[in-house]
Amino acid sequence: MDSRIRGRCIVFGDNVNTDVIIPGRYLVSIDPKELAEHAFEPLGPAVQERLRASQVVVAGKNFGCGSAREQAATCLVGVGIRAVVAKSFARVFFRNAINTGLWAVVQPEAVEAISDGDEVAIDLEAGTVEVKGRRFTFPPYPESLRRILDAGGLIPYLARYVIPQGGTANG
Repeated sequence: MDSRIRGRCIVFGDNVNTDVIIPGRYLVSIDPKELAEHAFEPLGPAVQERLRASQVVVAGKNFGCGSAREQAATCLVGVGIRAVVAKSFARVFFRNAINTGLWAVVQPEAVEAISDGDEVAIDLEAGTVEVKGRRFTFPPYPESLRRILDAGGLIPYLARYVIPQGGTANG
């Protein structure tokens, strides 16, 4: 997988709750495409349309707060979002993002510089976010997490590298 993402963004504020990202009534599914149909549904069809036209979500503090539902990250992957750049993340959402192959980047200064609809470039290996000719740095992900993201998430990573072909995790 390429360590760079370039795409249009949609901007949200602080404390975006997992109930807003994917309402609880849809948690019966784990299919990314099915969940994507309902991503940010409480905010209405106009927001959902802008989300579908974006590759990057930008948000303020505490993105993904609320319940520990992995489907909040999964639905973003299903809708085509490749990264979330935020001032901070709820801890469980951050880990769920990694597990589902969604880049989660903490860079508060970049968030302040980004406007809704901007083109954003992120380089995970170099640890940079670029927007409007400005470059912001963040600590690059450790190699172990980059390998999980490169594989498309934890399950694909385990299937590819940990569990031998035709075997089980226990041998």
